[in-house]
Amino acid sequence: MTSLSAETVPIIDGAAELLATYDVVFCDVWGVLHNGVEAYPDAGMALARFRARGGTVILVSNSPASSSSLARLLDRIGVRRHAWDAAITSGDLTRSHITQRGYRLIHHIGPERDQRVFAGLDVSPVALERAAAIVCTGVVDDRREAGESYRPLLSKALLRRMPFVCGNPDLVVDVGGELLPCAGSVATIYEAMGGDVYWAGKPHQPAYEAARQLAEQIRGRPVDKDRILAIGDALRTDLAGAADYGIDCLLVAHGIHRDEVMRAGRIDPVRLEKLLRTSPHRPIAVIPALAH
Repeated sequence: MTSLSAETVPIIDGAAELLATYDVVFCDVWGVLHNGVEAYPDAGMALARFRARGGTVILVSNSPASSSSLARLLDRIGVRRHAWDAAITSGDLTRSHITQRGYRLIHHIGPERDQRVFAGLDVSPVALERAAAIVCTGVVDDRREAGESYRPLLSKALLRRMPFVCGNPDLVVDVGGELLPCAGSVATIYEAMGGDVYWAGKPHQPAYEAARQLAEQIRGRPVDKDRILAIGDALRTDLAGAADYGIDCLLVAHGIHRDEVMRAGRIDPVRLEKLLRTSPHRPIAVIPALAH
């Protein structure tokens, strides 16, 4: 399995041997299965073969869209449908939290297209002054704005002690090779200011609990954590979330950390080790891109 290693972390070229030691995979989507524009065929094939041998794949995405919307996106950009069993998204968790808390008047931060996540809910987007909570699914213009663009609005919200629902905990997302800001970049500022933030997704436990419940429903029996492998491309969400939940993680290098760890399309062990030293957690292995 191992071709070379950075300290104690194996760098592998293919995931088949590793996947064979698990029953369930919690797989990230953006940066692992596609880049927002096109699918990664080798990744889909690796997961399809894992499922063909009896494995179960749950997509765990910080997408602010619902899992049904995510499925339509994956179909549209060519991610093979037989690569996964079910999905849980930040959008699903956001909807559940809004319903549980009874928020009806919300101030939405994010592009207009993201308002689809509220479909069927008894909520109305309103101005900040009328809202009971902020729901952030992203920045409005991800090519011109950043999290800091919203500091003045967040200052007003903090004065009112408004709860903040982060509908995508990622800081950035890879879209066609370009890293664009996500809702997490706004939420981190509000939390640092002292605001109350509900994080609807990785690296927080509700996302993993929901994924495990889906896997157990599909398999018809309990799933031990030592039989679950998380696959993702981000230290802050995928690696940290898996470690905190008590499961192993396979780190995909050709994602948001690619400029930090890759050179000429290959993982640089020295650069990789430098990156991993910034995290208290270690992946079970690192792979350039998910492949069989």
